[in-house]
Amino acid sequence: MDGAVISKIALAAAAYAIDRPYDYLVPAELEGRAVPGVRVLVPFGRGNKRTEGIVLALSGELQEGKRLKEVFSVLDDAPVLDGQGLKLCLWMRERYFCTVYDAARAMLPAGLWFSIRDSYHIASGVDREASYTAAGRSRRAVQILDLIWACGGSAEVGQIHAALGAADPAPALKLLTEQGALTLETSAQRGVGDKREKVASLAVPAEEALAHVTPRRRSAPLRYAVVELLSTVGSASVKEICYFTGASTPTIKSLVKSGLVTLEEREVFRGGHEEADGPTAPPPVLNEEQEMAFQTLDGLCRSPKPAVALLYGVTGSGKTQVYLRLIRAALDRGQTAMVLVPEIALTPQLLRIFTAHFGSDVAVLHSSLRAGERYDEWKRLRSGLARVALGTRSAVFAPLENLGLIILDEEQEGSYKSENTPRYHAREIAKYRCAKVGGLLVLGSATPSVETMYLAKTGVYHLVTLTKRYNERALPAVYISDMKEELRSGNGTSIGTLLRRELEANLERGEQSILFLNRRGASRMVSCGECGEVPVCPRCSVHLTYHSANHRLMCHYCGHSEPLPEACPVCGGALNFIGAGTQKVQSELEELFPGVEILRMDADTVSAADGHQKLLDRFQRKKVPILVGTQMVAKGLDFENVTLVGVVAADLALYVESFRASERTFSLLTQVVGRAGRGEKTGRAVIQTYTPDNDVIRCAAVQDYDRFYAQEIDLRRLMDYPPFRDVFVLTASGADESAVLRKCQRLRRSLESWAAAWSDYDTRPRLLGPAPAAVAKVNNRYRYRLTLLCQNTKEVRQLIAGLLQAAADDREIRGVSVFADVNPYD
Repeated sequence: MDGAVISKIALAAAAYAIDRPYDYLVPAELEGRAVPGVRVLVPFGRGNKRTEGIVLALSGELQEGKRLKEVFSVLDDAPVLDGQGLKLCLWMRERYFCTVYDAARAMLPAGLWFSIRDSYHIASGVDREASYTAAGRSRRAVQILDLIWACGGSAEVGQIHAALGAADPAPALKLLTEQGALTLETSAQRGVGDKREKVASLAVPAEEALAHVTPRRRSAPLRYAVVELLSTVGSASVKEICYFTGASTPTIKSLVKSGLVTLEEREVFRGGHEEADGPTAPPPVLNEEQEMAFQTLDGLCRSPKPAVALLYGVTGSGKTQVYLRLIRAALDRGQTAMVLVPEIALTPQLLRIFTAHFGSDVAVLHSSLRAGERYDEWKRLRSGLARVALGTRSAVFAPLENLGLIILDEEQEGSYKSENTPRYHAREIAKYRCAKVGGLLVLGSATPSVETMYLAKTGVYHLVTLTKRYNERALPAVYISDMKEELRSGNGTSIGTLLRRELEANLERGEQSILFLNRRGASRMVSCGECGEVPVCPRCSVHLTYHSANHRLMCHYCGHSEPLPEACPVCGGALNFIGAGTQKVQSELEELFPGVEILRMDADTVSAADGHQKLLDRFQRKKVPILVGTQMVAKGLDFENVTLVGVVAADLALYVESFRASERTFSLLTQVVGRAGRGEKTGRAVIQTYTPDNDVIRCAAVQDYDRFYAQEIDLRRLMDYPPFRDVFVLTASGADESAVLRKCQRLRRSLESWAAAWSDYDTRPRLLGPAPAAVAKVNNRYRYRLTLLCQNTKEVRQLIAGLLQAAADDREIRGVSVFADVNPYD
C-alpha cells in the first residue's frame, strides 16, 4: 500500500506480558492528527473492543500482504507528551516492569484521562419485531433486547452486564451485531475540560460609548454603569461586570445588540492557590556558609554537563534560602526549575515563600488539588506561563521546557517511592531528566539516605555541607525519657512525667508545642482481658485499630470498619485497649490540660482538600498551644513560636521488618526535633522510649548523623544491602494461598538455576524466600515474596521481565498475579 502511514501505538488494554508497540493503519482523514504523543482510540483483540492508546512513532513501511486494523479516532488536538516524554515512558517500562501506557498515565494529570464508554444501539431501520427475529432462540439475546428497548434504544455495556448478572453477554451481543440488529458505538469522555469565560470589551471608543448611554443614564442606570466600568478597565469578564455593577446578562446582551460592546470567550485557569501579581520579596540574604554553598551549586548548574549534588545541612541551616537563590539564577538564565517535597503538608508553607519571590511563575502540583486545578496548573507549565513547578512525588513529571534545576527536599523520604504501578522513585526520574538536558539535581536533607551519602562520600555525587543553623542558634536540647521507669512508677499513659512538665512550662509562657506519634487512631488494638481474643480484620491478617472519634474498629489496609462491641464476642469478658494512636494522645492531653485547645493532624483529619493547610494556618494564626500529629508534622514546618517537641513513642518504627528501620527512625527523630527553636526562642525536645540505650536513639538525640552513618554503612556492607547491592522483590498475590506458594516455588527454581551459573562466588546473587509479606493477607488476597540481592543491571532486569511474562502465561497456576519492585520501601 503505497504512501500508507503506519502508527506504532502503546495500548492501555495490553497487560505487561503482551506489552509492545502495536501497528495500526492511519486512515487518510486522520493523517496529520495521529502524530507521536497523541492518544487515539483503536480496536484491539478478537472482539475489536475499543481501547485507548498513545502513538509512539510513525512509519510508512507496510509488509506485502499484511493487513492492519485502522485507528478509530484521535482523542487529543495536540500531543500530550513530547519526544523526551515518550522516551521517558520507554525507559520507565524497562526500569520498573510496567507497560508503556502505565508510565504515560503516571506522567499526565488525572484531568486528561479519558473514560471509554461502549454502548449498543438498535441499528438504523430495525424495528422491534425485526430485532427479536434476529435474536432467534437465544434467551440472553432477548433479555438484552428487552433492556435496550426499555432504555430507549441504547444501553451501555455496564448496564447490560448488570442486567445479566453472572451470565456472559458477549456471545449474545455478537449474534445481534452480526445479524444487523445492534451497532456498537464507542465514546471517550475526558475527565476535565478546559474552563472558559465570556469577556466583554467596548466595540467603539470610550467617549462614543459614554455619549450613547449618558442621555438615558437615569432610565437605564445599569447600561451606563457597565459602559463606565469598561471605559475604565478596557475589558472584563461578564461575571465580574455583573458583580461590580449589579447588572445582569440581559443588560450586557442589549449593549452587544446596540453595537457598543463585544463578547468573546477566553480560557481561564482554575487556580490551585492564590497567585501574587509579581515578585515582592527581595532575594534572601545568605550567610557566609550559605553563600559558598550557593556559588558551588550554581557553578554546577551553569555547567553543560549533568550533575547531582547533595546539600547536607543540619535542621534549620537555611537550605530553603539557598534553593531560592538557585532558582532565581536559573530563571535569569532562561531556564526552568522544579522543587519536590515529600509531604502535601509542606506545600502550603513553601508555596507562600516561593510565590512571594517568583509570583505567578510558580505552579503547584499535588494530589489534594481538584482535578481541574491540577490540570490547569499542568497546562500553565506546559505553555510556559509558569516556570517553577512545586509539588510532591508526581510533580517530577512536570512538562517544563529548558529544565535546568531540580530540587528534592528531604530526599531520604520514602514517600518519593511510588507503591503503585509504575513503582518509580522520584529521585531516579529526576536523575534521568537532568541527564537528558544537562541539568543539576540537588538532593537536600539534614539526614540523607544512606545510599545518597555513600555516593556523595565516594565522589559520585558532589557534596555541599551546611554545618550551622541560619540564625546561629544552637540545636534544641534533647532529653531522653525512659518509659519503663514511668510504668514502674504507675504512669500507664502516653505522656511521661518529663514531657508533661515541659508542656506545662510552655503553656505558662504562651509558647507552642508539637507532639509526634507515627500512628493514627486511638489504640493499636483491643484485647479481651479474660480469653485474650483480639478483633482482626476479616479480609486482612492484621488487628483492627480502635478509633474513639466514631467508636469503631478499623483496618488501615482495606478500609473495613465495624462498631466496637460492648464486650468480648467470644466469652463476654471486658475489653482492654492496648497501645496508643494520635486520637488517644489527644484525649489524654485534653484530660491533663482541661480547656487547652489541642489540634490533631493525621490522615483522618486532613482527608479533605486543603485540610492540612487549614490546620497549619490555624495552628500558626491562633497560636494553638499543642499540635499532635503523625509524620506530617515531622518535616519542613517552620513556626517560630514552637519551642517544644515531644516524641511520644520513639520505638514504633525501630523494630519492624525492614533493613531501613534504623534509617527511618533516625531521620524522623532528627527531623521532628529540628522543628523546635527555629525562631528567637530556645528550643528543646523530649524523646520518650522504652530502649533509651539504643544507638539510633542516642545518635538522633545529639543530632549526630555522621556517627549513625558510620555504624549503618558497616551493617549494610555486611548484609549486602543498598548501596552495595540492589534489592529486587517479586511478590505473588492470589486468593488461594497454596497456589501463591506454588507460583513462588517455580519462580525460585528459575532464579536458582540462573544464580548457580554465576562464576564469581563473592558477586553471586543472593536469593531469599519465599516468605509472607509483612502483612500476609490484604483484602482476601495472600501475598508471598522472593527477594533477590544483586546489582541492578540490564541483564538482571531482562531476566525479571522474562519471569513476569512467563508467570502471566502460566496456565497451570491461574489466578495468581506477580509483580516486581526494585529497592522497595515497605
